[in-house]
Parts: sequence; C-alpha cells; structure tokens
Amino acid sequence: MTLPWLTILGLTPIIGALVMCIPTSKGQAKAAGLLFALATLIFSVSVTINYLGGMNLAEQVPWIPAFGAHWALNLDGMGLVMVLLTAILTPVVLIAEWGVAERVGRWSPRAFTGLVLLLEGLCLFVFMAEDVLLFYLLFEATLLPMYFLIGGFGGARRGYAAVKFLLFGLAGGLVMLVSVIGVYVWSAQNGSPSYLISDLAALPGNSGTGWLLMSCFLIAFILKAPMVPVHTWLPSAAEEATPGTSVLMVGVMDKIGTFGMIKICLAIFPVESQAVAPAMITLALISIIYGALAAIGAKNLLRLVAYTSISHFGFMVLGIYTFTSVGVSGSIFYMVNHGFSTAALFLVLGFLINRGNSAKVASYGGVQKVAPVLAGFLLLAGLSSLALPGMSSFVSEFMVMAGTWSRIPWVAVISALGTVLAAVYILLMYQRTMTGPLPPAVREAVATDLNLRERAIGGFLVAVILLLGFVPNLALSVIEPTAQHTVQVVGVADPVPEMGGE
Repeated sequence: MTLPWLTILGLTPIIGALVMCIPTSKGQAKAAGLLFALATLIFSVSVTINYLGGMNLAEQVPWIPAFGAHWALNLDGMGLVMVLLTAILTPVVLIAEWGVAERVGRWSPRAFTGLVLLLEGLCLFVFMAEDVLLFYLLFEATLLPMYFLIGGFGGARRGYAAVKFLLFGLAGGLVMLVSVIGVYVWSAQNGSPSYLISDLAALPGNSGTGWLLMSCFLIAFILKAPMVPVHTWLPSAAEEATPGTSVLMVGVMDKIGTFGMIKICLAIFPVESQAVAPAMITLALISIIYGALAAIGAKNLLRLVAYTSISHFGFMVLGIYTFTSVGVSGSIFYMVNHGFSTAALFLVLGFLINRGNSAKVASYGGVQKVAPVLAGFLLLAGLSSLALPGMSSFVSEFMVMAGTWSRIPWVAVISALGTVLAAVYILLMYQRTMTGPLPPAVREAVATDLNLRERAIGGFLVAVILLLGFVPNLALSVIEPTAQHTVQVVGVADPVPEMGGE
C-alpha cells in the first residue's frame, strides 16, 4: 500500500487547526500554526516532485457504496498549481497578519490561526477531489471558516458582510445540490450510480438532463467566482475582512469557481458548455469592463481591489469559454498570477491601513515621502495587477487575449479595454495615496516605513511575480497538458493560423 500523499497533504493543516483548540499562549499558538502551514508547504513541494516524477498519486476508496460515492483524490496540472498557490499563500498570510487578532479580533489569535488552517485544508481537498459529492461537500464546508474569519475579525460592519457572504455562498450550494442529486439519478439510469468525475464524463449525453445539471453547476460557480451580476457580496466582504482574510478569499477560495467550470462543467458537460459559451463570453466582457470602471470610482482601497478582481475573473472566464489551448492555459495561469498579485495589493494596502487607521483613498496623500519602501511595493503590486510586461500577470492576460483573438477577434478587442482601464485605476490609486503634498495628519499617522517582517512579505511576493513573469514555463509546462486535454474533451479544435501567401 502506497502512502496516501494527497490525504496527508490536506489533513496536515486541518490537524493544525485542531491543535489550536489546545489552550496555549498567543505566541505559542501563532508559532504552532505557522509551523503547520510551513509543513503543509513542504509536503506540497514533495507532492509536486512526485507528480513531476511520474508517480501515480490517485487515491480512490469506496465511501458510500449505495450512492456510488468515493473518497477519490488526484491531481492534474491545474490542481497542482492551485494546491501550490494555497500552500504558499497561507503562511504568507499568517506572517503578514501576525498581530491582527490582537488589534481587531473579537476572538483570540488561536481562533484566527485555526480558522485559516482549516480553510487551507478544505481548499486543498477541493482542488484534489475527483468525486462530485466529495467536491460539493468540501465546496460548502469552505464557507464556514471564511464566515467566521469575516465575522470574528472584520471591521465595523463585519456582521452584515459575513452574513451576505454566507447567503450568496449557500445559495450557490443549494443550486449545486440539484445537480448533485441529478447526477446520481443520471448515472443510475445508465448502469450503476457513481459520483466519480471520470465515470460521469463517460456517460451518454441527454440534452434535457445535461442542460439542467450543467446549468445548476455553472450558476454555483458564477456565484463563487464571482461574476456580474451576482458579484455584490465580494466588495462588501473584502471591505470588512482583514487584508489577509481577503487574500485567502479572493486569491484562493474564489478560484474554486473558475476551477469548477473547467473541472466539472467542461469535463462532464462538453456539448452543453459549447452551447452556453456565447452567454459566458458576454458575462465575462461585462465583468471585465464593469469591474474596472467600478474600481476607478471606488473610494475605499479594499473595495477597489475587490472590483479589480471582478474584472480579472472576467478574463479567466473568457479564456475558459473561448475553448483554445492557449486561452485555457492562460486562464489557469491567470488563477495563479492573480492570487499572488492580489495578495501583494491587499497586504501592502493592509500595512498602510494599519498605520493610517483608514481604508479611504481620500485619507492619504504623499505617503511616499515618509514611507518610500511601502510606496515602492504598492507600485510594483499595482503594476502586476495591470499586467505590465515582465510581470507574471502579463503572460496570462496576453495568452487569454491571444486565444480569444484566434477564435473571436472582436471580443479580444473589447477585452483589451479592460487592460487600458486597469492602468487608469491602478495609477489613479497610487497618485492619490502616494504622491502629492503630505498632509500633517498623514505624516503623523504613517510615521514609520515597513518593518523587516513586512518587507520580507512584500519582497517575497514581488520575487514570485517577477520569477513567473520571466520564467513562466515553470508553471505553463505543468498547466498546458491539462488545458490541451480539456479542449480535446470539449471537442473543439484549436484554430489553425492563417498563413499569408502571394
């Protein structure tokens, strides 16, 4: 019997969350939590080495035989990069928010650390799940630690934001439950019940049933991503949550939406996914433009980053539903790059807000005169968000637009407007907060630049962004086989480039 690598990987942070229930001092609890997060990261690197070495990591054990449910875990290229993203960002958040629970929390640092570790473990299992029922249960379970992180450690309107987040999440889960029940009936009618994604993908199509099941899954993923018009929970949650909580929510947890579109909708319902593509492309374009315009008009720094993410999720969805290998690869790579660039934005802005005690754009000005290192990291994080060449996000955004151009050129032209607007909202935000005259109130509030811990966090995130920008093949070599397989499953051939001739 081989070692159950994936189960151990997912259980490591969950065990760490349980350890947080043991009464200890604040310092001991935070140190123990960080050790479990780092152990998870080390184990994820071991899993990556084994994956690249060709080891079969699949785990499949009957769980509820009457339903055809299995404890089934496996990794493909997309799952692997999402596991690594989750494992990297969790210790980053714990270090960045080392004292957040003491400053803003109604509960103890043990509770904050335990909830972060629990969320990490559940997200890891979601990205490894190969059984639809298991995926659904984990999809729903991720809502609870995030609800308590927002409600227990958020701002003045944390209760409202947490409940709004939970209601939207539960609504998506309720809609998905229809499909979870439906695929059981569908598989039972075609032989024996099974929730394995591989078994469901092999079932014969049924236009009526397939449309209903795919639509319910897709609605849940649109809510999770989120996309316009069901995006309103995200700005509220990001405004009230701590910056580190927002990193895990937007950088990791919300990727379950785009991940599920590829993993479940395209894999199990390829024909229906082709039919719904025009509507999804339209929603993606609306999200790209609306999110960018809303970010330009945002008066709260954390809401601004949330709106930028709505625009970025539009690019991810666009890459998925143009059904090209380049576009799908770009979308998966975008999930990773957005995680790091958004983490940098949220955390650096969090360092600023902790000093100035305000998240309003109008509360700042001339900060670079007293905190040049903070200003420098914010500029680099912003340039990554607007996809400056040399940054990792440029590669993924270019791939999405290139894949879109090869299929529907006019859509690529419209989506490019989102890139232009990104430069507007990032540079305006930087200008209004970092440049210009330095008001005495800002000089007094932002009295110190980043400390060593904060510089280490900013430097690490910027280093990762630059590394993936200059050497994108580190991730793309793993991602591309999954993207090519996805396009083959959908049954849409990549467009053949037209060669000019005399």
